[in-house]
Amino acid sequence: MNADEVDLVKEVVRRPAPSAGIRLEPWPRWVRAEFERVRIVDSKRVQLLLEPKRLPVFYIPRDDVRMDLLELGSAEGTTARGPKTPWHLAVGGRRAENAAWTHDEPPDGLESLKDLIAFRWEAMDHWFEEDDEVFVHPRDPYHRVDVLHSSRHVRVELGGETVAETDRPRLLFETNLPTRYYVPRMDVRMELFTPTEKRTQCPYKGEAVYWTADVNGEAFEDIVWSYPRPIPECAKIEGLVAFFNERADIWVDGKLQERPANTPWSPRK
Repeated sequence: MNADEVDLVKEVVRRPAPSAGIRLEPWPRWVRAEFERVRIVDSKRVQLLLEPKRLPVFYIPRDDVRMDLLELGSAEGTTARGPKTPWHLAVGGRRAENAAWTHDEPPDGLESLKDLIAFRWEAMDHWFEEDDEVFVHPRDPYHRVDVLHSSRHVRVELGGETVAETDRPRLLFETNLPTRYYVPRMDVRMELFTPTEKRTQCPYKGEAVYWTADVNGEAFEDIVWSYPRPIPECAKIEGLVAFFNERADIWVDGKLQERPANTPWSPRK
């Protein structure tokens, strides 16, 4: 470690800890956002706000935002990041209420928020990092998705009947989520599955399509999904299908896997 690196470490140690574990980190990617085909955000100086148990948020210098298209709203209550002031966005005849917000009196350790503005993700039509579109929310740099080839024996049951069985799954490990077992379609009884209109998007994997299973007269709605065109970082799962561990019985190397009970896809009691 050279002298400059030592000084940097000392500076980081001296910095006061932001409120409630919140921190801002420089985001080196070029970020743009569009609304009604107008570029509202165009910045290479984005800060990524990370807060425990919340999705990451882009905070953008106001100089990199079309502030002329934003209208100041009435101040709202205080948050962990300080009092929150909403902004409304209007382009042509279209308007997005509470599309953005600022913090004019941020807490100690987050003073730089005063010069930044954040946007409600879904208020914008498109978000881009460099020239790739990003979906749902900003990517967390500490969130990992790893896909590994495996020779484990995986068998999936629905309603007590085997609907998939393979010795060549690909296992997807994603931070804070259950292991997902992706199965080649040749090893799935696809005649039991009917494609549905459901589509979801993931910032780490891409857009998923779904199937409903009909097993002995019982319907299992949107139980299977696949990423036909995953983003390049997850190319290994292209065309494979995965079952919701929360709703299917999945056997791995002869052992029934416990159904995850506290994920967003767990059945509600």
